[in-house]
Amino acid sequence: MVKQFAERKVTMSTLSRTADETAAYLAEQMYHKATAPARKSFALAVMAGFLIGLGFVFYTTTQMGAVHAEWYGLTKLVGGVSFSVGLILVILTGADLFTSTTMTLIPLTEHRIRAGQWAKHWGIVYLGNFTGALVLAALIVASGTYMQGEGAWGAVAMSAAMGKLSHSWGQAFVLGILCNMLVCLAIWASYTGKTTADKILAAFAPIALFVATGFEHSVANMFLIPMAIATSRMVGPEFWTSEGPVALGLDPSATGTLTVQSFLLDNLIPVTLGNIVGGGLMIGMFFWWTHAKAGSTSASRR
Repeated sequence: MVKQFAERKVTMSTLSRTADETAAYLAEQMYHKATAPARKSFALAVMAGFLIGLGFVFYTTTQMGAVHAEWYGLTKLVGGVSFSVGLILVILTGADLFTSTTMTLIPLTEHRIRAGQWAKHWGIVYLGNFTGALVLAALIVASGTYMQGEGAWGAVAMSAAMGKLSHSWGQAFVLGILCNMLVCLAIWASYTGKTTADKILAAFAPIALFVATGFEHSVANMFLIPMAIATSRMVGPEFWTSEGPVALGLDPSATGTLTVQSFLLDNLIPVTLGNIVGGGLMIGMFFWWTHAKAGSTSASRR
């Protein structure tokens, strides 16, 4: 029986990582991200921005008519689970997402990469994510997706974007912190597993939590808000008189807050800074300090 237990324990250890092993694996993954060739990093970043945008496309589709649901919280849960598809695809494809890349603070702190190398990688990934998100936004607007459900799709997207622009600078910053704590916890959780199923199951719940609660993700907003701005400028009278916008009480005068300036100054900047604090410091550096660094210090003392 003892032998069987030992064999089972060994088998289980090959399927998952302990917290210390996960911290070491995270540090290695962040090092490889930060030292990847620039062209590869940019291409993977473009794909990540595109995939996260697709997650928001799915979320928006699930929210059509949700305002009239008896249990509104359940519709938010459905939306959160739907959005998680975007991050799951990022994890499985190895795409480079800025919010998780904030954890490259780990190899910087370990002096494995230079400050210039670290800053360059962040810039490449951020620009790549923005590019991918804008490409998808242009495709969605050009496809006329906003007219789905008698205009309900476009109305939901614009309403969601206006809600994101309604936060104060401080609120947007804190919502960004909370969001990326959960995104990076999803990455951490996915790193504990070694199979595709483990990674999917580990990642979806933290993402569903942040989306359903309304926390702020900079890359998702790179898609949603520009797409909503473009939609509000392109739609004609037939959109505003269709059932979807009417049901939400949406009219052209209500979309006046959808501007590029408001997007950049009132949302993207504070949310990005919050994402850096929440993911890079409060998750990445915390778990590196408590597991990887603490473990190496203990080992050196022995």
